[in-house]
Amino acid sequence: MLFFDGNSWLIHNELNGDIKKLKGNQEHFETKIREDQEQIKKLEDSAGLERFAREEYLMKKPDEEIYIIEYEDSIPKNDKE
Repeated sequence: MLFFDGNSWLIHNELNGDIKKLKGNQEHFETKIREDQEQIKKLEDSAGLERFAREEYLMKKPDEEIYIIEYEDSIPKNDKE
């Protein structure tokens, strides 16, 4: 005998699927949090902060010149060509 009400097997099955998805998201975000915490530790040092600024924001000292070298495989291809 089967009863379909607010506690049916279908609803439980759907909710279990949602729980699995959320646990996968949780693992992903915990990994991202650990990576960000490592990045923060590196930025606490002035040399690490300077390196980050130079690499990410292309900042430089007033008496320096920066040359950016791009390889052909790192340049995004345009479909219009």
